[in-house]
Amino acid sequence: MTRDSSLAAPAEAPAEAYWRRNLAVCVFGSFTTIVAMTLLLPFLPLYVEELGVKDQAAIVQWSGVAFGATFFSAALVAPLWGRLADLYGRKLMLIRASLGMAVAMSLIGLAGNVWQLVGLRLLAGLLGGYASGSTVLVATQTPKDRSAWALGTLASGIMAGNLVGPLIGGVLPPLIGIRATFFAAGGVIFLAFLATLVLIREEPRPPRSARAGGGFASIPDKGPALAMLATGMLLMLAVMSVEPIITVYVAELAPDPARVTLIAGLAMSATALGSILSAPRLGRLADRIGPWTVITASLTASALLLVPQALVTSEWQLVGLRFLMGLALGGLLPCIASVIRHSVPDRVAGTMLGYSTSSQYVGQVLGPLLGGFVGGHIGMRAVFLGTAVLMALGAAGTALARPKGLRA
Repeated sequence: MTRDSSLAAPAEAPAEAYWRRNLAVCVFGSFTTIVAMTLLLPFLPLYVEELGVKDQAAIVQWSGVAFGATFFSAALVAPLWGRLADLYGRKLMLIRASLGMAVAMSLIGLAGNVWQLVGLRLLAGLLGGYASGSTVLVATQTPKDRSAWALGTLASGIMAGNLVGPLIGGVLPPLIGIRATFFAAGGVIFLAFLATLVLIREEPRPPRSARAGGGFASIPDKGPALAMLATGMLLMLAVMSVEPIITVYVAELAPDPARVTLIAGLAMSATALGSILSAPRLGRLADRIGPWTVITASLTASALLLVPQALVTSEWQLVGLRFLMGLALGGLLPCIASVIRHSVPDRVAGTMLGYSTSSQYVGQVLGPLLGGFVGGHIGMRAVFLGTAVLMALGAAGTALARPKGLRA
C-alpha cells in the first residue's frame, strides 16, 4: 500500500505544486505583453508623423494600418502556435512569444520610416501570442475543477492590460520620449521572458507518437467546440461594434462639449473594468454550476443591458450600463476556454484554443466595421439594438448546443 502511494505521488505533484505559480507568471506575462501591444494608441499618430508622414489624412490611415497590423498577423498564426504547443510543449511557446515580443517591441523604437513601423508591428503579431499561449497552458495544466476560476483570473490580467496600456502610453512618452517608451516596454516583456523560463513548470509530455494525429477530425463531438468559436467571435463583435460610435453618441447626450472625450473614455473603460472585476468570480461560479449556464446567462444579461443603452437620456446612464455590461461579459472568455478544454482531447487543446483566439480576432475586426456601417446608415441607437438581437440569438444557440446530459 505504501509502495503504491509513493509511486502515485510524483504523477500528481507537478500540477498540485506548480499550477498556481504558473498562473501568476502567465497573468504577469499576459498583462505586460498586452500593455505593450496597446500602449501606443495615444501617441501612434505622433510617431507616424515623426517617421516622415506629414499629410493629416495619411497620418490617420497609417496609424490605423500600423495598429491593426499586429492583431491581423496574430489572428493568422494563433492556430499554428496552438498546434505547435500541443506537439512540443506549452511552456516552450510562452518562452518563444515573450522573447519574440521583447525583441519586436524594442525594434519598433528603432523604426526609421512608416513602412518599417508597419512591418515590425506585423512581426510583433507573428512572434507574439503570449496571452493566447497562457490560456492554453493554464487550461491544460490547472486541475479541471479549478480551470474556470484560473482562466477568469488570467482573463482579468489580459483585460487589465487593455485598460492600462493606453494610460501608460499617455503618461510615458512626455517623460522619456516615444522611442524610449518602446524600449521600456521591451525591457518589461524581457522580465516576463525570464520569469517564464525560470518559474513555469509543465507536466511531463506524453511521447510524440501519442500527440500525433491531432486536428479537428480527432474531436468526437464537434458541436461544443464550434459553438464556443462562434460565441467568442460574437463576444468581441458585441464589444467592438459600439467602439466607433461611442464618442459621437456621447456628443448627443452630453450637455458640455468639452466633456465629450472624457465621458467617452469613461464609457469605454467602464466595460473593461466591469469585466476585470467579474471574470474570476464568474469563473469560480462556473466551476461550481458549469460553464454552459454561465455563458447562456452572460449572453442573455448582455442582450438585456444593450436595450436600455439605446434609450438613455444621460451620458452617465450610458457609463453605468456599460459597466454593468462589462460585469456580465466578464465570465464569457474563461468559460469559453473551459468548455473547449473539457470538450476536446488534450492533444488538440492548444490547436482548438488557438482557433478560439483567431475567432475572437475576427470579431474584433468585424465589430467596428458593422457598428460603423449601421451607425452611419441607420442610426447609432440601432447599433445597440442590433447587437442585442445578436447576443440573444447567441444565448439561444448556446443553450441548444449544450450536450444533452451534461451538467449545466
